[in-house]
Amino acid sequence: MQNRRNRFFGAILTAALISSAAAQEAKRPETIGGHPNFNGIWQALNTAYWNLEAHSAVALDEFWPLGAIAAIPAGKSVVRGGTIPYLPEALKERDKNRAGWPATDPEAKCYMLGVPRVTYHDMPFQISQGNGDLLMVYPFAATNRIIYMKDHSEPAVDTWMGKSSGSWDGNVLVVTTIGQNEKTWLDRAGNFHSNQLKVTERFKLLDSSHIAYEATLEDPMTYSKPWTIEMPLYRLIDQNVEVLEHKCVPFADKLLYSDLMHLEQPKPVTK
Repeated sequence: MQNRRNRFFGAILTAALISSAAAQEAKRPETIGGHPNFNGIWQALNTAYWNLEAHSAVALDEFWPLGAIAAIPAGKSVVRGGTIPYLPEALKERDKNRAGWPATDPEAKCYMLGVPRVTYHDMPFQISQGNGDLLMVYPFAATNRIIYMKDHSEPAVDTWMGKSSGSWDGNVLVVTTIGQNEKTWLDRAGNFHSNQLKVTERFKLLDSSHIAYEATLEDPMTYSKPWTIEMPLYRLIDQNVEVLEHKCVPFADKLLYSDLMHLEQPKPVTK
């Protein structure tokens, strides 16, 4: 009898939650100014921020006191075709970056992540859409970028996030970003680009809670041909969901100024 009552009340609670979620969705307009409604907080749920290419789970031996916490999770490639088409010299640079991780990773130094890395970082981000420009806000390093829907002029100088210009291709939001400096990486595996990088992102709303995301990267200084990543983005639907700032500057001080603070870099433990 008790189990029957528990199942009954459980069913009522489930129905109430579904009704609440349905009510929230009913209030959400499908379009804004005739275009799909991208408003919301979104997140990539994969391991692309570790490595865009396929990779096995591996221990981070330098951080052995953390045990199983300090391990890179296995992941599938999000690169169309599987691998990034590096030029030979650029591939050597990628390997050099990878060998120096994490100290050489701009993320460890609390630098802005750049495009497209900022999209599939392991923190959610928010899209604010109206009838004009769009705004994308990211927790890491208090980053934001404006998607200019009308002003498609060239950026005056290279910056960490470059300049993003948007347009509509039917129901697809197309964002082209140029003018990024060469200091950002694409993931924690040392994949990188030069300041000649051009990123063309395509955001296609599949339904109110799913985006089909693509980003094509062109950089003749680094890659032998343009290449594309693709993944779904998921809208967070928690009732009180919000983007919380991750102001990481204080966390990077020891790494950035270890030479002034007379701190030694952690060394691998040898057996």
